Parts: sequence; C-alpha cells; structure tokens
Amino acid sequence: MRSIQVSIVLAVFCVVCTLNYGTTQTLGDIVSPAVPRTAELLLAGKEPVRIVCLGDSVTGVYYHTGGRRAYTDMLAIALKRLYPEAQVEAFNAGISGHTTVDGLKRLEADVLARKPHLVTVMFGLNDMTRVPQEEFEANLASIIRQCRAVGAEVMLCTPNSVTDTPERPIAKLEEYVAAIRETGAREQAPVVDCYAAFEVVRSRDPFQWQMLMSDEIHPNMTGHKLIAETIAGTLSGREVSLADEGPPQPLLPKTLALLKGGKPVRIFAMPPYDSQALSAVQAVMPGVTVEMIPWPVEGMSLPQIEESAKQVRELKPDLVLVAVPVEAGADSGEQFLRSYKWVLNNALSFGYQEWDCLAVAPSVSTPELEGVALERNQLATALIRAQDIGMVERTEGDTCAPEELLTAWFRDALVTGEN
Repeated sequence: MRSIQVSIVLAVFCVVCTLNYGTTQTLGDIVSPAVPRTAELLLAGKEPVRIVCLGDSVTGVYYHTGGRRAYTDMLAIALKRLYPEAQVEAFNAGISGHTTVDGLKRLEADVLARKPHLVTVMFGLNDMTRVPQEEFEANLASIIRQCRAVGAEVMLCTPNSVTDTPERPIAKLEEYVAAIRETGAREQAPVVDCYAAFEVVRSRDPFQWQMLMSDEIHPNMTGHKLIAETIAGTLSGREVSLADEGPPQPLLPKTLALLKGGKPVRIFAMPPYDSQALSAVQAVMPGVTVEMIPWPVEGMSLPQIEESAKQVRELKPDLVLVAVPVEAGADSGEQFLRSYKWVLNNALSFGYQEWDCLAVAPSVSTPELEGVALERNQLATALIRAQDIGMVERTEGDTCAPEELLTAWFRDALVTGEN
C-alpha cells in the first residue's frame, strides 16, 4: 500500500493544470501564481486571507472523507506549508446535490457576505444531470462577475473524474469540464483542472485511481488531498504534498466530550472488539458508563457486512468500531474494494460528524498474516487511512495481545486526546 501512496504523490507532481486563462501547463512548469493578489497576501502574512470554496457534495463535509473535513480544510493546510507566515481562513460552502443554479441563489449569504479574497468554484457533477450546458456556462460567468464585484479573485475548478454510469456518463461529464475551461478562458479566470489531475492517476493505474474514490463519483480524503494540492499548486505556482497529513485530532471528539462530561457512551462494535472495547474504555477511564451494542459479523462475506452496515445511521451511536474479519471475502477484487469502502461509508453519518468512527486493522487480531490475508490487511489499512478516521493497527514486530493494543490506543485517544 505504501507504493500506492508514493505513486499518487508522484502523480500529483505531474498533474496537468489549466492556468492563466486557459494556458495548459504541467505543475512542474508553473512559475507564477494564478491569483497574484491572494498569493501576495499569503506571502506577506500580515492579515487573515479569506478563501471560500463554493460547490456541491464533493466540496462539502460528508461521509466520503470521514465526516469532519474536506478539501477546503486541506487547502488551508497546504497553503500554510507553502506560506508559513500566512493567516488562512478557509470557509466550506459546499452543499450536497447543488448545482450552479443553487450556488447563485446562496452566493450572497454563503460567499460574498464573508468578504473573501479568493473564491474557488467547483460545480458540474450535478449540473450535468439537470442544467443545460449553456445555462451552466452563464451561471459560472455570473458567479465570477459577482465575486469580482466585491473585490475577490476567482478560480474555477473542474470536478474530479468519475466511474462511467448511466446517470453520469464520462463523455457528458467531459463536455461540462470543457465548458468550465472555455468559461474560464472567456472570463479570464484561471481554471484548476482537477479532472485532469485525477485522469493522470487513472491513466497510469486504474487501481490507484480507485484508491482516490469513496464511491462512483465522490473522492475520499486521499482524493481530497489531491484536489487541495492541485488548487494550492495553481494558486501559488509551487508544488506541495499532503501525503503525510494524518486524521484530525482528537480522533474521538464526541466520545471524549461525553466521557469527560460524565455522560454515558453508546458504542456499536464488531466482535471481538465489542467486549474488548468495553474493557479498554473502562480501564482507561474508570467509572464511566458505556452501553455496548454488538455488531455481529461472524461468518459473513464482505458484501453481507456491507449490507449490515446500513443499520448504523438508524442506530446513531456515539462511537462505531469497524473491525472487518480478515476472512470476510468477496467474489472478486473489485467487489472486495467496493464493499469495504461502503462498510466504512455507512459507518459514518451522512453529513458533518454526528458520531465518532474507529477502525481496527485485521492484523490486530491476527499478527502473522500472509498471502491473501496479508493483501487484504494492506488494502484495508489503505482504505481506512483514505477515510481520514482513527485506526488501531499493529506495527511490524509487535506481538502484544489485541486487548493490550486496544487499551493503549484508547488511553492515548481519551486521556491525552491524541493518537
């Protein structure tokens, strides 16, 4: 899985971006910022730089990326790496299902009222299903002009590429991507070509592209890092990598707040970690009240576990503990990948985090893995990291009992608030 991550980072450095009003360059060729006023403010670091990211569910904070942050947050991190003195205030204005029509309706309240220095605009995945292309282009042009009227610079972003489906055929999406590029050229607005960035990865290795995606159309956090790197690279004219950025701390904010407040915590957990998590939490924080709800998955295939995960959002627990057994298989590698993603997706609330989610790598219960089991463990850990949630895993050479690893993890997460 490390090779997957390294290859994706390399792909980022070779990504194609459309800059300077339609001129196509590789990231390595970028020599000047696409939005010079914003870049100057970031470099000076004398005042907060307000950036608003307007878009749909890919922009918004949803289960696809762990339910706590998305590329807007990662863009702020990337810009701080590029401009250490910068004061960045990044605002997420993405709403699921929205089109440019919706974006125009809420432009004043969600974007202009914040007095932004820079606005990024990413639409298309929903527009292609119900907004005619001519209207789509007119809406983008109107958004650009209204943002500029309050003094903001604007960058149009093409959306990520997708799996070909009847609702969103790739050929039609490419027409809307071309429309974004053409609108940018007409309006003299730089275009961040995220679509091209994702296609660079897919052209090199379709599996690596799948590892950027949470489902057919939404990127996971690994994909959102690529989006943020691409936007930051276009903005600044310099390369930046977010490959080493871990999940947000504390890893279990809701659980931690409830326990510190003396309130009971409801945990929905796969065995054998239902009983082990109960013991671990009570060992770390004696006297707390924990209601454990078992999530039985013994003997199930991975697609069956995927189906059982649909109950999580109805239960609305405080903490979900996912521990897919290493023996849970699927009919094909493609099915395994899809089902594992949806087990994780369904373990999270739809929108901004309503409960905590923690995953346990297969190697924790089975230290000596080899063959297919080892491959499944590697894939599982890569997918969990891509979801931007906490993970209990076993380091190489560690022979501790699973209960010890779990207790140590909870001690770090609940006592120090970090892991």
